[in-house]
This record gives sequence, C-alpha cells and structure tokens, in this order.
Amino acid sequence: MKIAIGGDHAGFEYKKHILHWLQEQNFETADFGPYSEESFDYPDSVHPLCNAIENGEYEFGILICGSGNGVCMTANKHQGIRAGLVWDEEIVKLIRLHNNANVICLPARFIEKETALQFVKTFITTEFEGGRHQRRVGKIACA
Repeated sequence: MKIAIGGDHAGFEYKKHILHWLQEQNFETADFGPYSEESFDYPDSVHPLCNAIENGEYEFGILICGSGNGVCMTANKHQGIRAGLVWDEEIVKLIRLHNNANVICLPARFIEKETALQFVKTFITTEFEGGRHQRRVGKIACA
C-alpha cells in the first residue's frame, strides 16, 4: 500500500511519529512536508499530496494540522479527494465505511499522538462498504 503524508508545522511531530510507524510496517510512503517545526503553509503540502492521490501514485493520504480543518478544506477542493476530519474512532470507521474517504485529516492540537496513530491504523484497515453508499459517494464530486 502506498501512503502519502503531509500537513503543517503544528502537525510536524505527529507526522514524524506516524511516518516512522508506516515505514516500520513497510508501507511505501511519500512525505510532502513540512520538514521542520518552522512555520509552514499547509496548502503547499496538501495540493501536491492530493494531486499524487488523484494521479494514482498513492492510495491514501494522511494530513495533519492544528485543528485538522485547514488541511481538510484544502484537500476537499480536489474532485478526486474525499477527506474526512476525525476526532473519534467511530468517525474514522465511518469515513471509510460510508464515504470511501481516501484522506484522513488529524487535529494535532486536539488528540494525543498515539490516538492519531490508532486512527491511521483504523483508517487504512477499514474497507469501504459499497452498496447503497456507492451511489452517494458517486454524487460527491462536482465534475
């Protein structure tokens, strides 16, 4: 499985932690920044990451910023992206089961680092249910 990760300076430590775990599990990864805790504009990471997912280079994306909202709003500007902001395990499951989300957005200032990692594990192992949800997912994109 190929997974891309990015965000902003508020999510930098979480990104490092999650990226390390992904690499230990032998996932193919791409780091779209930031590369330090210095101020970093999340769109500079989010747009290239989403383009890579839309182009089929990566299956899933993980985005992390302070509230999770900025990265989520930016990601969802892309027609081929279904990004979901998560703060609870059940929400993580539902964005995969019902919405076929391909990007998870994590709020670093509101959840613990280990919670974020657990959310990623749930996200990448939960399959889309399809069925009645496929019709709805098919109506999400504007194009």
